[in-house]
Amino acid sequence: MATAATASATAATRFTRLAGVGLRRTARLPTAVRFQRRVLATTALLRTAELRPKEQGLPETLDYRVFLVDGGGRKVSPWHDVPLRAGDGVFHFVVEIPKESSAKMEVATDESFTPIKQDTKKGNLRYYPYNINWNYGLFPQTWEDPTLANTDVEGAFGDNDPVDVVEIGERRANIGDVLKVKPLAALAMIDEGELDWKIVAISLDDPKASLVNDVDDVEKHFPGTLTAIRDWFRDYKIPDGICSEGHRRNQRIMGEIGEKEYPCWRALTSLILSMRSHQILLVIYLSMLFS
Repeated sequence: MATAATASATAATRFTRLAGVGLRRTARLPTAVRFQRRVLATTALLRTAELRPKEQGLPETLDYRVFLVDGGGRKVSPWHDVPLRAGDGVFHFVVEIPKESSAKMEVATDESFTPIKQDTKKGNLRYYPYNINWNYGLFPQTWEDPTLANTDVEGAFGDNDPVDVVEIGERRANIGDVLKVKPLAALAMIDEGELDWKIVAISLDDPKASLVNDVDDVEKHFPGTLTAIRDWFRDYKIPDGICSEGHRRNQRIMGEIGEKEYPCWRALTSLILSMRSHQILLVIYLSMLFS
């Protein structure tokens, strides 16, 4: 087992050094990443245009799940299998919460294939106190490392989740949709002491997509939107007695975020794949020993 631990740590270190960051052994790893049955190594072969959401159970129940399936009907993970980059400065965005809805949906990081489910608190389904006004979700293959302090944002540590995205286009998307988006700006939210990036983006199929390329364009063509987003995420927890603090950044920060968060995800999954291979060998050995 010492050999397995050494190989796992080596695999993680190799990728984190490329990013100039460190993954501590004491990091809290999402359960689904620790025990994911499989992580595709062929995301480049995944045809994102063929991906579609598939519901299981009834909405607004504890058993409701939205899986992502490929053209052959096979389940894939919206977090691990969908590639982050779509080429030429474009990224893939997975919708968790459609605009003008209040059910707090999120990727289930502790379940196989990481389907989207409604979040719970003390066994009860969670809702925002009012509708969110934009499509909300995540950038796949990103992870905000809880052991990595960001010196640009008060030294705050990551929140142990994928990077969040707020898509400001006019169309109301569906849970599980995979859209191609263009990042425009970034809001660094300090949420209960943790860094929680909100990347403001627009879908390429939106009528105004060609008009906006940075934070100034957003102010011009979507006046008041950045302030509204900051205020929405700052204020929605106030009924629970919790406040968040927001810092607005320009679009160029997305390149820096991508350079940090994607390698963190790669290090995380590489560590798990190494651990899984040693676990499989151990199971085979034990089977032979006791057969």
